[in-house]
Amino acid sequence: MKYIHIICRIAPTSKKLITEMLDPQLLRHDLEEVTEKLAQRGFVVDQTRFAKLEASRKQCQVETQELQSERNRNAKAIGKAKAAGQEITALLESVSQMGDQLKARETQLEAIQTELSDILMGMPNIPHETVPIGRKEEDNLEVRRWGTPKTFDFFHKDHVDLGADLGLLDFKTATKITGARFSLMFGGLARLHRALIQFMLDLHTEEHGYIEVNVPYMVNADSLRGTGQLPKFADDLFHIAEQDYYLIPTAEVPLSNIARDMILKADELPAKFVSHTPCFRSEAGSYGKDVRGMIRQHQFEKVELVQLVKPIDSYTALEELTGQAVGQFILNQTVVTILLTLIQK
Repeated sequence: MKYIHIICRIAPTSKKLITEMLDPQLLRHDLEEVTEKLAQRGFVVDQTRFAKLEASRKQCQVETQELQSERNRNAKAIGKAKAAGQEITALLESVSQMGDQLKARETQLEAIQTELSDILMGMPNIPHETVPIGRKEEDNLEVRRWGTPKTFDFFHKDHVDLGADLGLLDFKTATKITGARFSLMFGGLARLHRALIQFMLDLHTEEHGYIEVNVPYMVNADSLRGTGQLPKFADDLFHIAEQDYYLIPTAEVPLSNIARDMILKADELPAKFVSHTPCFRSEAGSYGKDVRGMIRQHQFEKVELVQLVKPIDSYTALEELTGQAVGQFILNQTVVTILLTLIQK
């Protein structure tokens, strides 16, 4: 079907809040504005809890620093007393007690910082000023359209019935092998699936300047925190408990984490990566939704595009990525037609 319908969820906002990431300083200095912006996404910021934790953090941090300074002063005093041949028992006892107090404060501070970090990790990004505000599908703003949806003057089958009738697509046997939300592809359909993947990889590496990357299909928790899947989407992930690894929900996770904990030089950017991987999602929150067909599979394959760019170039890169994805979709219509013809032959 030669039709693209791009929508933008959520009406432009009047006040401008520029930030590359949601960091603690933003909430400390602009809590009201952040709360207002996130409310547009339906997210409620617990201002009272955050303010209370932040006050506790400040107090505990000051007390910890004061204890550290006092311990250092006493340590120097012990050294001087020793050199002078003076009694140091009382000083040693004082330093010991201070060490216990300092350890208790450090433990308390770590607990507060962990709780604050958990709050921040659960917060979504602040919507860009151009993003419309909305709560339901009718609030979506159509921003681009290509092609015209096809209409038929006969009863047309969906991909489930068509695939089954042609002996190309089998959900029942896949359910026997594994369980619900899996599928088997046979013959020409499996070949088409493989050919489209190869076509997209060749297109993006040869025409758009991407570097193909073969990535691990399992990642650690830090990688998923780096791309925002954890902690919010933990229930949608497949977790291998023994090794504490996760099956990737998208190649975006390993590709983005190539640069985790690194400082990239300006002349190294942009870095453009493309990867084909299987993707694994538990679809925990979709019980009863889209259960027919290949819409919400636990396992599917995808060709992912990722660009690492300077912040000032991020929206240009976004438009480029969108354009390449749309262009790929349009090209795929012709390619699928040609491949289907070849497969039928």
